[in-house]
Amino acid sequence: MGQTVCLVSAAPAIFGPQMTQRRYSDEEVTAIFEAATEGPRSTALQRGSQEGLTLADLQQIGAQVGLTPDAVAQAAHSLELRPQAASQSFLGLPIGVERTVTLDRRLTDTEWENVIGEMRAVFRANGKSSAAGLFRQWSNGNLRASLEPTETGHRLRLSTFKGSARPMIGVGALLAGAGFMTWAAALLAGQLNAASLLSASLLAGGGIAVMASNALRLRSWSQLRGEQLESIASRVALTPASLSAGAASNSA
Repeated sequence: MGQTVCLVSAAPAIFGPQMTQRRYSDEEVTAIFEAATEGPRSTALQRGSQEGLTLADLQQIGAQVGLTPDAVAQAAHSLELRPQAASQSFLGLPIGVERTVTLDRRLTDTEWENVIGEMRAVFRANGKSSAAGLFRQWSNGNLRASLEPTETGHRLRLSTFKGSARPMIGVGALLAGAGFMTWAAALLAGQLNAASLLSASLLAGGGIAVMASNALRLRSWSQLRGEQLESIASRVALTPASLSAGAASNSA
C-alpha cells in the first residue's frame, strides 16, 4: 500500500478549513506536480518521507525546479475538480461516454471557445454552437459539450454516443435468437436433422459473431473516447491562475 501525504494548507484563499484534513496518495502527489509542470515530474520531485510531506514541503521541492508556490497549491486544488465518469450501455455493452466536471468558478468566453476549439481538433468535427440563457452548448451529431450554470460556478459536461451501436447489436441478437428458435422448433417437431442443425447453427453463429465483433469495437471505442473527454475536462479544471503560474515557471 502506497504512503499517503498530508497537505497542510498554506494558502487559505485556495483551501478552505476542510482542506487541512485532505490526505493525498503518492499517485495524487505525482499528479499535482505533473499538473503544475504540465509534464512528467523531474527526479528532484521524487524525494519522499516516511512521515509524509506537507504542502510547504511540496512547494519547497517545486521551487527547486522553478515552480512557484501558487502553481503547486493550485495544482493540488485541481485534484478536487476531477471529472466524474458516466456511461450508457445496451445489453451490457458501452454505447455512450460522458465526463462531467463541476467548477468552483465561471468559465470565461475565451475558455469556452477554447473548449470548443479542442473538441473540434480532437474529434475532427466542425459542429455548431448554441446558447439559451446561461446555458451553452456545442454539438456535432452525438458529440456534445455543454456548459451549465451552478450556484458556485459552471458545470462542464462532455459526452458522446455511438448511434450505430443499437441497430448492429440488435441485428446480432435477432440472428442468434432466430438460430436458437429454429433449433428449438425442429426439436419440438421431431425434425431435428443435419439440415435443420446446419441452418440453426449458421443463424446463431452469425448472430454471435456480429455481437462479438461489435463488443470488441465498442469497448475500444468507449475507452478511447473516455480518455479523450477526460483529457479535455481535466485541462479545463485547472484554474487560470495555475495555468499562468505554471507557464511563468516554465519560461523562467
